[in-house]
Amino acid sequence: MTTIGFIGSGNIGGTVARLAAAAGYDVVVSNSRGPETLQDLVAELGPKARAATAAEAAKAGDLVVVSVPFKAFAQLPVAELAGKVVLDTNNYYPQRDGVFEALDRGEATSSELEQQALGSARLVKVFNNIFSAHLASLARPSGAADRSALPIAGDDDAAKQTATEFLDAIGYEAVDVGTLADSWRFEPGQPAYGPPYGSFSDPAGTPASADVVRQALAEAKR
Repeated sequence: MTTIGFIGSGNIGGTVARLAAAAGYDVVVSNSRGPETLQDLVAELGPKARAATAAEAAKAGDLVVVSVPFKAFAQLPVAELAGKVVLDTNNYYPQRDGVFEALDRGEATSSELEQQALGSARLVKVFNNIFSAHLASLARPSGAADRSALPIAGDDDAAKQTATEFLDAIGYEAVDVGTLADSWRFEPGQPAYGPPYGSFSDPAGTPASADVVRQALAEAKR
C-alpha cells in the first residue's frame, strides 16, 4: 500500500491525513514540534499511522503532503523529497510570511518558488483553496452525484495524474488548472479560493462540482 508522508499536520495536513487513513493508506505524520506531540492524532488515525520527524516523513512517503506556512518552504528536507510527488497546500500571506517581492509583482507564484527550492521533487498545488472543515465534510465516494472537485496545478503531467488518483481515493475529483505558473487562479483573493465550497460559518460546506470550480477559475483576475 502507498505511504503518504505529511510535513505539517495542522488544519489541512491533519484533515488530509484523516481522509488518507480512512481510505486505507499508510500515513506518516510530522510537525515542527516533534513526533511526541502527535500521539493523539496518531491514535485517532489508527494502526496504519505513525509519527516521525519531517525528514523521516518525507523519506517514508511515496507521496508527500507539505502543509506548512509558506515562509517555511526553505526549511523543507530537499534531499528526502528528491524525485517525489509533493502535494503543496501552501498559500502566501504577506502579513504572516513576510514580503516576497516576486510574488507581490506577479512575477512568480508561491508554488513556483517552492518548486525552485525543492529541485527534482515534482510539485502539485492542491488543497490550498478549501476550508479544512469543508475538506473533511465534503468528501464523497466515486460516482456520488454530489461529489466535489478541487483544482490542481503542476509542471509534471505524471505527478498531476498521481495527485488526481489520490484525490479520487480520498473522495474528490480534480480539475487541472495547468502549470504552477497558473496556480494563482486559485490562490487567496480569487473566486475559486473558498466560495465554491460554501461559507466558513457553515462547517458542512456546499458541494462544488467540477463545473462550478471551473466557472470560479474562469473568473480569476490578477
